[in-house]
Amino acid sequence: MPIGVTFAGDLLQLVFNGTAITNIGQNQGTSPSTVLWLALHTAQPSSDSQSTSEAAYTGYTRVSIARSTASPAFTYTAQSSAGAGAKLNPNATISFPAASVGSGTSSAGAGKILWSGSLSPTIAVSAGVTPRLTTGSTITLS
Repeated sequence: MPIGVTFAGDLLQLVFNGTAITNIGQNQGTSPSTVLWLALHTAQPSSDSQSTSEAAYTGYTRVSIARSTASPAFTYTAQSSAGAGAKLNPNATISFPAASVGSGTSSAGAGKILWSGSLSPTIAVSAGVTPRLTTGSTITLS
């Protein structure tokens, strides 16, 4: 049985904003995560490793975003069951380091992919380009 659309949206809010799902999931524990790490990828990751197809231009690093109900990093639109096709939109500009030459859960290394999707509009990265997700950017979850 697929996940209902409303629950898919609730699940996205729990994961990305720490918003509790009444009678099901709380943002509790010894130390619930208050930060998630956003990564850029050159293709859809083919495994559960956050470093699969990850951008590798000189100067690139993952960017931390706050996981907070007070100041959520994303708004979302649930499109279908299981979260497929759901869209995330940044509530503020998220900037990655500029490319200095050509071109989850962990700030580096394999990490764990929580969700991945395609970015629109895409970003062509080359020397001097600062990749940014703006309030007009959309991440369509896979």
